[in-house]
Amino acid sequence: METLVIDHPLVSHKLTVLRESSTDSPTFRRLTDELVTLLTYEATRDVRVADVTITTPLAPAAGVQLTDPAPLVVPILRAGLGMLEGMTRLLPTAEVGFLGMARDEQTLQPATYADRLPADLSGRQCYVLDPMLATGGTLAASLQLLLDRGADQVTAICLLAAPEGLQALDRKLAADPAHQSHPRVRVVTAAVDDRLDENGFILPGLGDAGDRLYGSM
Repeated sequence: METLVIDHPLVSHKLTVLRESSTDSPTFRRLTDELVTLLTYEATRDVRVADVTITTPLAPAAGVQLTDPAPLVVPILRAGLGMLEGMTRLLPTAEVGFLGMARDEQTLQPATYADRLPADLSGRQCYVLDPMLATGGTLAASLQLLLDRGADQVTAICLLAAPEGLQALDRKLAADPAHQSHPRVRVVTAAVDDRLDENGFILPGLGDAGDRLYGSM
């Protein structure tokens, strides 16, 4: 698994304002949208394209266009929805699927409660949107579901990640023989923070991303 931390002044600036506890929800949503667009720019550097020839007003010109099948963008409900517009602004022709996961209180394992994804993802590049990579359990289950359906490359875009979550994600994916023989997973994030606290929150982090995007429930 590859981890790509985007080192850019605009990314760092927007993330700093997101972290600030006094930042209100409308500003938090706007900055999240802008930050995801910047992360998407880097995350899609290897999006698949094909050579084409087009005609400008003056002469033929060589160029590229996105290939089929279209990339699939998958926000993880609910907080991932706050990242969707920032992603599709740069990738408007992508298809969008939705995945909802919650921890089963009996098994303590992630359980799927919403699945609006194609059954066959063979040959697809998938981009998963999840603001916080904390313990890694939910994201690992989400990525594994996509890989099991045939996705041949999956990129997770996260505002923040914890070292424990990255290690857990790498460990769980490494247990999959198919992933070992053909690494297909990458995490793109604005920062890797210090650690998790005793409640599983990222420190210093930015709090609960879902609550800050949409308000407490």
